[in-house]
Amino acid sequence: MGEGTVPRRITCVCLSKLVVLSKKPDIYCILYVPLGGIVSSDSKPEIYVAWKTVTYRSVAMVAFAILLLMGIGLHFAFPQFSHKSVEAVGGLGKRLLDIFASSHGMPSKGGAQSAQQAHITALDGTVRVKKAGGNTWLTADYNIPLEKGDIVQTGSEGMAKIVFTDGTNYTVKQDSLIAIEENSANEQQQTNVAVAVSTGTVDLHTGGPPPGSKSQVMVAGATASLGPDSAARVHSDPKGDQHEILLEKGTGQVVRNGETVQLATWDKVAFQSASPRMAKLKEIGPPTPIAPANMMPIFMSKDSRPVEFSWTTMANAAGYRLRISRNPFFSSTVVDRKVNTADVVVSGLGEGAYYWLVQSFDAAEKESIESEKNRFTIIARSKETRGLNLELDPLVQHGHVLELVGKTESGARVMVNGQEVPVIGADGVFHYFTPPLPVGESLITITAQNKHGGVNTLQKRVVIQ
Repeated sequence: MGEGTVPRRITCVCLSKLVVLSKKPDIYCILYVPLGGIVSSDSKPEIYVAWKTVTYRSVAMVAFAILLLMGIGLHFAFPQFSHKSVEAVGGLGKRLLDIFASSHGMPSKGGAQSAQQAHITALDGTVRVKKAGGNTWLTADYNIPLEKGDIVQTGSEGMAKIVFTDGTNYTVKQDSLIAIEENSANEQQQTNVAVAVSTGTVDLHTGGPPPGSKSQVMVAGATASLGPDSAARVHSDPKGDQHEILLEKGTGQVVRNGETVQLATWDKVAFQSASPRMAKLKEIGPPTPIAPANMMPIFMSKDSRPVEFSWTTMANAAGYRLRISRNPFFSSTVVDRKVNTADVVVSGLGEGAYYWLVQSFDAAEKESIESEKNRFTIIARSKETRGLNLELDPLVQHGHVLELVGKTESGARVMVNGQEVPVIGADGVFHYFTPPLPVGESLITITAQNKHGGVNTLQKRVVIQ
């Protein structure tokens, strides 16, 4: 009888053993050896080999069908037991998901806080960082993430700006030491940021985090909590035992030794370590800069001409202090002058970018805090000038970043808010992405200049929400 042939009549007495002759990935060849043989139509014992093809998919489908039928049967027979089993499996899946989320730094459903990182966005002079739990001071750079427990120290000419994920930023001024006490967020993206000022001066601005977020600064046992879009200056002098918190804008409160003081704009609290209560004072505000306007280009011929500075007058001000610097931290200045009027003319400023601010002072020489900083750029222009083409496509916003596409003449240079556009095509087409802009209104100034001294300027006002 040939392979795969089925006998017409088979009498199977008893199977004595099962022998697997060969095993392929999906085919089994099985030999049945009857105890008493197999009786054919001629009554002669013979051995028969039969082939049967079995696929793994068929086995899996049959097993799944059996399990499904068993599950349905259990559900109708024991509904309470099956319901609890489903809940148990769901709970196991949730726990596994929470473990996975925590291992990847994601906030879990329980509202637990997850650690965040802050970053240094501007540096000037000597700045050092000591990581939490470490004993070594590192030279600060933009690639060092700042976390809870880290310490930042600035030198006599050092300045650093630290930005947290919720938009809160701290400008650490010269000879200052701060520690990051808290930096976390929960699943609702509510943030908790706290910084302790051990010595020196820190300017801070809060962003617009979700309701329920906290922005705090501690100094000598006092804790100041600021509302959204608020600004404050904190000063601590441990040697002289003088500590101050001044609210520049927004809302805030200071808590110390069970005493709570609410702050409004230009309110300041001052105290010494042994003082039982805080003294609340009203400060005079600084003038508002007028000219040169922020981000304004000033075109000059080779024969440098004076630049006129002006600002608003302040009541009860005996005079004003004007400072001009090449850097936004004013760690060094090119002009530091006191005048009695609300305007002054300054000569001798060369080509490049500058920052300026002004303060008022009273008859006792007590100064206000610094005004807002305005930036302007002096651009050289030859006596022989001609018109210069400058075209700008509609601005494209990517979050806090703006994309600018425009065209000028071939060979011209282009600046955006004083920053050089690095690449300009041979046909004059340029493409530029601005640095992240703050929330609120910003002025974008685009200036083109050619080798003949021709210039052209466009300005666009944008609002970042």
